[in-house]
Amino acid sequence: MNHRRRSRRDGFTLVEVLVALAVVAVALAAGLRAAGALTDNTERLTAVTAAQWCAENALTNLRLAAQLPGVGDADFSCEQIGRSYAGTLATRPTPNPNFRRVDASVRDEAGQPLLTITTVIGRY
Repeated sequence: MNHRRRSRRDGFTLVEVLVALAVVAVALAAGLRAAGALTDNTERLTAVTAAQWCAENALTNLRLAAQLPGVGDADFSCEQIGRSYAGTLATRPTPNPNFRRVDASVRDEAGQPLLTITTVIGRY
């Protein structure tokens, strides 16, 4: 009789094992979701950083031209880290005729907007 009691205490019941497996499954699922979110965030950060390089390069080209840009929109393209990006330079007048406001907007390959950088470029 004593032997039966001892064997019951030595092991786990099926219910206890199933509860432990359920807890582990929930923890693993949460870990996978967190890892997926980190991967998505890293991908987004990479795309936005490359888009920022493209926009800054386009604005630097305008500054290096050493002339006041004309009012209007101009498209540009850029390749960074093996990806192609499309962008638009929107040049608008300001109250001071010696300055222009320029918005450099960059889109990804799917056409989704990633970033807009605004600057002011002067005549001199």
